[in-house]
Amino acid sequence: MKDMTQGSISGHLISFAIPLILGNFFQLTYNAVDSMILGQFAGVDCLAAAGVANPIMNIMIFFIVGISWGAGVLISEFYGAKDFARLKKEISTTLAIGFVFTVFVSTVCFVFAVPILHLVRTPEELIAPSSHYLRIVFCGLLFTFFYNMFAATLRACGDSKTPIVCVAISAVINGILDFILVAVFSLGMTGAATATVASQAISCILCIGWVYWKEPDLAVRPREFRIDTSLIGKTVNYSLATAMQQTVLYVGKLLVQSAVNPLGVNAIATFNAGTKIDDFCYQPQQSIGQAMTTFTAQNHGAKNTRRMRNGLWRGLAIEAVYGILIGLAVFLTRAPLMSLFAGKENPEVIELGKNYLLIMACLYLMPALTNGIQGFFRGLGNMSITVASTSIQMTGRAAFALILAPKFGINGVAYACGLGWLCMMIYEVPFLIRKILKMNAELK
Repeated sequence: MKDMTQGSISGHLISFAIPLILGNFFQLTYNAVDSMILGQFAGVDCLAAAGVANPIMNIMIFFIVGISWGAGVLISEFYGAKDFARLKKEISTTLAIGFVFTVFVSTVCFVFAVPILHLVRTPEELIAPSSHYLRIVFCGLLFTFFYNMFAATLRACGDSKTPIVCVAISAVINGILDFILVAVFSLGMTGAATATVASQAISCILCIGWVYWKEPDLAVRPREFRIDTSLIGKTVNYSLATAMQQTVLYVGKLLVQSAVNPLGVNAIATFNAGTKIDDFCYQPQQSIGQAMTTFTAQNHGAKNTRRMRNGLWRGLAIEAVYGILIGLAVFLTRAPLMSLFAGKENPEVIELGKNYLLIMACLYLMPALTNGIQGFFRGLGNMSITVASTSIQMTGRAAFALILAPKFGINGVAYACGLGWLCMMIYEVPFLIRKILKMNAELK
């Protein structure tokens, strides 16, 4: 575990973010490997079906992740204040709330998978494989919750390295299982979904095992399990706000997907591959934002305003440098990147993807900065700003996509991304300026 209330600010942010970045890259390989292997060995229809299913799946997964992140802010505060008794109560309370919610969501989504797919205007030929894929994944959501809860607890206390080891091992197993089940046994969507659930189960078991073996301050024993009613309100507030933020993000993506679906199978396959590449580019931005959240929350608990302000500037500088570099990298490698997802027999998908990524490469600086701003406000516990700004961004993005996609095709979806981020920054920046001025006044 790591105390961020002392020592080098940049060192803490970078050393915390790097394992997060690596861990998130491994996490992303769950879906990316599915898409690559499906595209190469099961055909473009399966690649498109996975593209349709992923936004729906991600809404549920990231609602669960949001619960963990919200609880992680409180855990960071208690850790910064060295209040370990309340820290364990917070873990117990969140585990109970999250378990009940995850079981409920899994059941509802399993039953209504097909109507949801019809709601987003999924082509009829993709309904069966997409719904089958979703139902298998929904059966493994409890593994997703428990892994993310214990991983968030470790990160909240400064340990961002252990979760990466758990995810790395499970990601390798996922890739092996994907190849065996899809390429060797030709199980298609069933094989890809089964590999994903098995991998999540492994990462869950490894992470929980580490906490109970190596971190007694975080391990809640049966006799210590207490649901603290005084923490329920705040936990639900933080968790719901962060979960809603993540859900709004992926509901928006689902609406964008509904704008892409009428463009045909090639456009859907292109968008699936393009968004996988986008996700790899966004994850380091989000990881730096998470580092800023933990740093800010620990120092907020320690009441160190000057260190919080300095951490904000250092974090935004790191985000900006990354946003510029990743845009350049994608611009230069967009053709080979698309070829990873679409075989040579699908030149139209590759060409559409190259045009999409050309536009996106010019825009990556914007989400880099907004992720830093959101990480700072999450660390302060000011969830209303993060939820509202994400809602504005995704509402704008979805609306512009529905308008621009029929006219400009897949390029219109990329233009919509930029316009959505612009709306987000217009909303966020005034709040940031106001908070900076307030911190400056406190330090005089």
